[in-house]
Amino acid sequence: MHEKPKLTIAIDGPSGSGKSSVSKEVARHFGLAYLDTGAMYRAATWYVLERGIDLADAEAISQAVVEMPLVFGTNIKEEEILIGSTDVREQIRSERVSAAVSAVASVPAVREHLIGLQRWAIGHAVNGIVAEGRDITTVVAPDADARILLTASEEVRMARRGLENTEKSGSVGDLTQQISERDAKDLKVNNFMQAAAGVELIDSSELDFNATVSAVINAVNAQVKAKRGG
Repeated sequence: MHEKPKLTIAIDGPSGSGKSSVSKEVARHFGLAYLDTGAMYRAATWYVLERGIDLADAEAISQAVVEMPLVFGTNIKEEEILIGSTDVREQIRSERVSAAVSAVASVPAVREHLIGLQRWAIGHAVNGIVAEGRDITTVVAPDADARILLTASEEVRMARRGLENTEKSGSVGDLTQQISERDAKDLKVNNFMQAAAGVELIDSSELDFNATVSAVINAVNAQVKAKRGG
């Protein structure tokens, strides 16, 4: 009896593309672990802010993130994000963290450290994993069995973000500006708007959630079949 080979799926995309919710559902479909790399950068940002570190001090940021006692689970059934013994799942989604995350994530030593942790998590997933976040398809897991770039028109992405953040944010205009600015900052570090060679682009602008999930599952099956020779 042959063991089922591990399956690694990498899903990239800009804010509001739906990559987190879609990735979770794809992980459930295939019975895989789930890794939200964006949450790792948010946890690092929360830790830096809590320590009162100047966001312009790259060296201090780097040192803090490397020393950060991060505990990060990959169980799709229950999210686990701890700094030491502190559960930070709620705190890392705050506007305070959202406003600062690009400054922390753009520090090269921070990226190097967290990418190392991400690759470790991907490599140690027993059955396989769905890893999502910016630069997953090209930098973190370029050898994944399936690589997807999930996108949508800016108008659709802003509308989705607006629905998600109705209670947290101010006006829709403020939210649109925040997301546009963050996309612009992050594009300086990695290109998550265009699919690299071997990465399949799925535009969900005209698709509802279930149709998007189906499109990703079909793309994964096709890529895996092509890679493993049927």
